[in-house]
Amino acid sequence: MLSVQHWEELVGLGLESGLVGVGSCSARTWSSNRSRIEACSAKGLARDMEFTYRSPARSTEPQRVLKNAASLIVGALPYPPPVEFLETADMAPTGRVAAYATDVHYQHLREILGAISNRLKEFGYRSTVVLDSNAVLDKEAAYRAGLGWYGRNSLLLNRHVGSWCVLGSVVTDALIPQLSVPVPDGCGGCRRCVPACPTGALAGDGTVDANKCLSWLLQARGEFPPEFREALGTRMYGCDDCQVACPPSTVSIRRGHLGAPLLIEPLSLIDILDMSDDQLLTQFGDWYIADRDPDLIRRNALIGLGNSASEAQEIPVTLHRYRNGPDALLAEHARWAIEQRRSRGSA
Repeated sequence: MLSVQHWEELVGLGLESGLVGVGSCSARTWSSNRSRIEACSAKGLARDMEFTYRSPARSTEPQRVLKNAASLIVGALPYPPPVEFLETADMAPTGRVAAYATDVHYQHLREILGAISNRLKEFGYRSTVVLDSNAVLDKEAAYRAGLGWYGRNSLLLNRHVGSWCVLGSVVTDALIPQLSVPVPDGCGGCRRCVPACPTGALAGDGTVDANKCLSWLLQARGEFPPEFREALGTRMYGCDDCQVACPPSTVSIRRGHLGAPLLIEPLSLIDILDMSDDQLLTQFGDWYIADRDPDLIRRNALIGLGNSASEAQEIPVTLHRYRNGPDALLAEHARWAIEQRRSRGSA
């Protein structure tokens, strides 16, 4: 068993490196989670989402990650909130990206957890880092490790930073001297996230319908559902609306727990639609892009142009080029964008 002194050293290492919380949980099979995932999939709520749903038997059995695993050490790394942005007619058309995708936050978390893992090995234990994959359910590990509770928007809510954090674990054969205890629900009767969802994807009980969720639809293959294109706005990757509406998350911003919003270079929709395949995959390679197909990025950018308030002269030129282009999927989205702008009286 890991000594109390060594455990406290690992916790201190994580907190000193920027984690907002470090906890632990057992590596025993999470049977209830497997049943819940399979039930959601049977109801069709997963659409063609593979993350989490690809192999419930695997992602709910941490011992598959490491033979004879006994415990998970779980960390939460906060990231800056989104920057408020209002596009105007005299601006170039600009795409929006969810706050978590504005930097390589998972890479930073991997480095911190890697240091904890290496220290465990120095203590004589085996360990490996898992995060942002199908290997282990990050949210469930964090919940069991006492780092937060499940919000009605399905995200883990930490008492310090709300949902503005990325999660990951160290799976180890070390027995932690005293496992963490899950924290009680903190949402109570609050349902602010539910009506805040632009497409009604939240049921209010912690489940999300991937058939309606903009974050997933931006990553999904094929046609973007026409009924949700206007609601998409100029989003290119991810959606923060349910987080922005969540009281614990907004309080964390107001109290300065997350620091200043992260300012990033504007994401030019015109530039994106002028890029080659290689340029798109190089610039946005950290995003999840199904089949590594750059046309999915272009598809999203075309919808963004249709919804953009910008009156830049390049917009109609670009849209007509894609409407008359050889790719049927992109031509259809360009036609929609042209009609969308025409209906609003835009160029």
